Amino acid sequence: MDSIAPRWNANPEDVQRSVAKLVLTLVEFLRKLFERQTLRRMEAKTLTPEQTEAIGLALMRLEETIQDMAKQFDLTPEDLNLDLGPLGRLS
Repeated sequence: MDSIAPRWNANPEDVQRSVAKLVLTLVEFLRKLFERQTLRRMEAKTLTPEQTEAIGLALMRLEETIQDMAKQFDLTPEDLNLDLGPLGRLS
């Protein structure tokens, strides 16, 4: 009987990288969503300048954190981009 290759790699480092990629992809998706929502609110003038500044700073720091964490797992920004099938890539 032929041995069947496992469907997933049981190597702990690969599992950690896969989980990191999933989590960072979701966080990046949410960051982009918040960024677009902020732009809509700015255009609608529903944010004060202080709120705009605070949100902008928080989003920049979040992006830096995502990039730093991605580097720890040897992930590129493209690795964190969702493929939405017929709709294309998220970015």
